[in-house]
Amino acid sequence: MAAGGAADAQARFGHSVKGLLTEKVTSCGTDVIALTKQVLKGSRSAELLGQAARNMVMQEDAILHSEDVSCVLVWSSSISRDGRREGQEAIQKNVERSSNLQDQLSHLLK
Repeated sequence: MAAGGAADAQARFGHSVKGLLTEKVTSCGTDVIALTKQVLKGSRSAELLGQAARNMVMQEDAILHSEDVSCVLVWSSSISRDGRREGQEAIQKNVERSSNLQDQLSHLLK
């Protein structure tokens, strides 16, 4: 009977080892699935981060271009304003000259 009890204990021990092994394999499989999901998520995050960086570079280029255009507009506006001022001064001088010429003509015609 002792031999039967030992064989029975050995069978129970083997059964519990198989159960523990099955639990460990299941646990490792679950961990591998979780790790795979995390890697895929990280890969997607890296892709989104790269896309965001590209978009930011495009926005920066657009901002720099807008700044350049704005500087050109300010410069051309000041040149235009200076040109209008010079034109106005030239017109005023011509008006003064014409009034002087009119005075001279009227004096000659008298």
